[in-house]
Amino acid sequence: MIEHDTVSGLRVLVTGGSRGLGEATARRFAAAGATVLTASRTAPPDDLPATFIPADLRSEKGAAELGRRVVDSVGGVDVLVNNAGAATEPMPTLERSDASWLADLEMNLLSAVRLDRALVPGMIERGSGVVVHVSSIASHLPQPAEASYAASKAALNAYSRELATAVGKHGVRVVCVLPGFVVTEGAAAHLQQMADTRGIGIDDVKQQIVDHLKVPMGRPGEPEDVAEMIAFLASGRAKWLTGAQFRVDGGIIPVV
Repeated sequence: MIEHDTVSGLRVLVTGGSRGLGEATARRFAAAGATVLTASRTAPPDDLPATFIPADLRSEKGAAELGRRVVDSVGGVDVLVNNAGAATEPMPTLERSDASWLADLEMNLLSAVRLDRALVPGMIERGSGVVVHVSSIASHLPQPAEASYAASKAALNAYSRELATAVGKHGVRVVCVLPGFVVTEGAAAHLQQMADTRGIGIDDVKQQIVDHLKVPMGRPGEPEDVAEMIAFLASGRAKWLTGAQFRVDGGIIPVV
């Protein structure tokens, strides 16, 4: 367990913080004594111990506005968790439109690039800070008909690695977290749809996916599993970790 005082008092911004991984991460930091801000298009639960800033990160203007509001509110952040992301509908790769490719790149790559551009200079000026990019195991194991999502997350990995080399000398660390099959609220709705289509129970669908991905742990992940890794990487106990990718996927074995 991470000692709470390792992140106590830090200012933390979690994007996509209204549900799922983002909500779990915000709660984890708040429980450890951090000052937490969340940003998303929809409001988080009322009991989330964080300051909510409405934001749409699908555009340069939206990211710049969020950066400005964060600076105005708390003077900048010590930890930036770029968790906001989305995937367009599954589609055969050669049939996927430019608009679909661009939508995935805007949300999964450029939203992080733009927010980093707004908030990382403040970290550099202060001589410390941590940026956590929430990527996906799909960046290494793209699933059928989801090429644009996987490619956008792979681009995020590469960008994260280069940013780490650019800002490391200023005391700022940059890391990537790659969740595997994690059951969030959004995933649960999709799983229920799959179950209804196949005429089976949602637990059966989960097990089919676990079996397909060859997860040695034999179960899907929970949002808290990922939140714990993020909190550790942001803490002083990870002070020599930067430019690296950390898989939180139950040990998924690639099908070769």
